[in-house]
Amino acid sequence: MNSYEKWVAFQTILVKEVRRYLRIWPQTLLPPAITMTLYFVIFGALIGSRIGEMGGFSYMQFVVPGLIMMAVVTNSYSNVVSSFFGAKFNHSVEELLVSPVPNWVILAGYITGGVSRGLMVAVIVTCLSLFFAELSIHNLPLTIAIVLFTSVLFALFGFINAVFANNFDDISIVPTFVLTPLTYLGGVFYSMELLPDFWEGVSRLNPLVYVVNGFRYGVLGVSDVDVRFAFGMLALFTAAAFAYCMHLLNTGKRLRQ
Repeated sequence: MNSYEKWVAFQTILVKEVRRYLRIWPQTLLPPAITMTLYFVIFGALIGSRIGEMGGFSYMQFVVPGLIMMAVVTNSYSNVVSSFFGAKFNHSVEELLVSPVPNWVILAGYITGGVSRGLMVAVIVTCLSLFFAELSIHNLPLTIAIVLFTSVLFALFGFINAVFANNFDDISIVPTFVLTPLTYLGGVFYSMELLPDFWEGVSRLNPLVYVVNGFRYGVLGVSDVDVRFAFGMLALFTAAAFAYCMHLLNTGKRLRQ
C-alpha cells in the first residue's frame, strides 16, 4: 500500500470510531459529564468547604485535575475495549487482518478513536469544572503532553483487554477491579503527604499516581512526585504497551478463529 492508501484506511477506521460514540452520545459523553458534576458538587463544594486548603490551593482546585484525568483514563480505555471486542466478536476484525492494511495502521485507527473520545470528555469535564473552581495552566506543553500520553496509554490497555476478553463480561473486569481501585488510590482526592511513610511508599507503585500528579503539576504547579520521572515513566509504559499491541496483531493471537 502507498502512503495515500494507508491514510485512507486510517481515516476510515477513525471516522467509524468517532461516528460510533457520537451516535450513542447519551451513553458515551453524557454519563461522564453527569458523574463528574456530582464529584464536583459532593467532593468539591460540600466536603471541600470543610477540608479547606490542600497543597496551597482550595480543595476544589486540588481535585479538579485528578477528576479530569480520571475521565480521560476511563473513556479512552472503554472506547477501545468495547469497539475492538465488538469487531472481534462479530469476526469483522479478521477481514482487517487479511487485508493489505498494515497492522500499525489498524492499531493507530482504533487508538486515535479512543483518544478522541478521551479528549472530548476532558474538554467537557474541564468546561464544567470552571463553574466550580478557577483554573490557570501552569505549564501548557506539559499539560497537553500528559493528557495525550495518558489517553494513548489507556487506549492501548483497552486494546489489550479486548484481545484477551472471551465475552462481554470480561471487558468490565479490568475497569471494575483494576482501574477503579488504582484511580481512587492514585491521589485524585488527597495529597500523598497526608499518608504515613509506609503507605506513601506503596502508593508510588501505582502508575496512576504519576498520571494524576503530572497533570496536576501542569495545571497548578504542584506535585507529590518528581514530574520528570512521572513523564518518563508514562512515556516508557506507552512505548511498551504499543509494542505489545503490535505483537498481538502481528501474531494474530486470540484474534483469528
